[in-house]
Amino acid sequence: MHPIAAAPRDVRSGRAARTRVGETVERDVAEAPRLTESSSAVFAVLAQAGSATRPQLASLAGLSKPTVSAAVAELETARLAAHSGTASSGTGRSAAVYRLGPAAGAVLAVDLGPALTRVRGCALDGSPLAEVTASREDAAGAVREALDALPGGVPLRTIVVAVGDVAARDRQGSGMRPATAKAGPVFDAITVALPPGVPVHLENNVNCAALAELHEGAARGRHTFGYLRIGVGIGLGIVVGGQVLRGSNGAAGELARLPYPWDDEREPHREALEEYIGARSLLRRAAAAWQDGDGPCPRSTERLFALAGEGRSAACAVVGRHAVDVGRLAAAVTAVLDPGLIVLGGSTGADPQLLPGVRAELARLSWPTEVVSSTVGDLGTVAGAARLAVARGVQTVTEAARTKD
Repeated sequence: MHPIAAAPRDVRSGRAARTRVGETVERDVAEAPRLTESSSAVFAVLAQAGSATRPQLASLAGLSKPTVSAAVAELETARLAAHSGTASSGTGRSAAVYRLGPAAGAVLAVDLGPALTRVRGCALDGSPLAEVTASREDAAGAVREALDALPGGVPLRTIVVAVGDVAARDRQGSGMRPATAKAGPVFDAITVALPPGVPVHLENNVNCAALAELHEGAARGRHTFGYLRIGVGIGLGIVVGGQVLRGSNGAAGELARLPYPWDDEREPHREALEEYIGARSLLRRAAAAWQDGDGPCPRSTERLFALAGEGRSAACAVVGRHAVDVGRLAAAVTAVLDPGLIVLGGSTGADPQLLPGVRAELARLSWPTEVVSSTVGDLGTVAGAARLAVARGVQTVTEAARTKD
């Protein structure tokens, strides 16, 4: 069982220390074993491959077979690699197969969603070790449960926490502060469940979901696209050349900050666009349009879309209008990015009933752009966060290489 300890505290304020997106909390992290450069390269290749023979490792790492043999021996001594059987070649000869060893470690990914907290523990080769879902209010409990589910004695290399609404930073004089902090208290609460000595990274939840779409969802095989999340809030994950674009303040894709409305009679105000397109306003529009003969007015977006799927005229009209609004937002995204592909996600955005209206409005206002629905669903954010955690966990080991071969 991993030890549970309180988060570090700011001596001056007495409050738990906090991070901003893209920044790291270092809590007396234990150093990974010092490796030669070749061993570091072989470890990174083995983590990505999952398992491999020495000839395969030599080919993947671009190293000679004797160098790889020495590197594997070094990794085995450090318990970072382990023999896991043999594989036969076409010539009938057998080769030893290696995988990551018990000292390679594990990582943790935490998705602090608007209603649920999802936690996933993984080995450094990406294989799952723990999966916990709990209410947002019980985020700390979910983290503790996931930590307890990890194999005993396996070091925890890093933790990635996916959050919303803390991406940008405002400049006030010479100081910097989070632009918004809706996720702050929840993040502060889970820090008491995190073990000491482990770096913690915050990442935008929409960026995490975009990574999941890139690697295992609707954008597989596409190196440039936009992931447009529409739900309680709105956001955009921008992937260019296979990499998430974060911007200089970590705020790229913060669509809520687009000025809205552009109207001679009304003054734009901050996050007005998110307020208009978000799920709460969608339900208010449904209530305003509902007639006595339409039956009970839906009290959730899930029910609204279900009624639209049944062909109820009032629900179809509201959902149709929502599709037009999302299509206009997609047109704005297309005008700036020309992504070629837009993946619609989120609690309302992922519903395929929106696709015809979004595509039609986008085609009316902009140039041809493919629009598809998300295929990773609600697990997209924690899946993307886990990928980031694995990558950072491998870095904690490979960046310990300091000596020359």
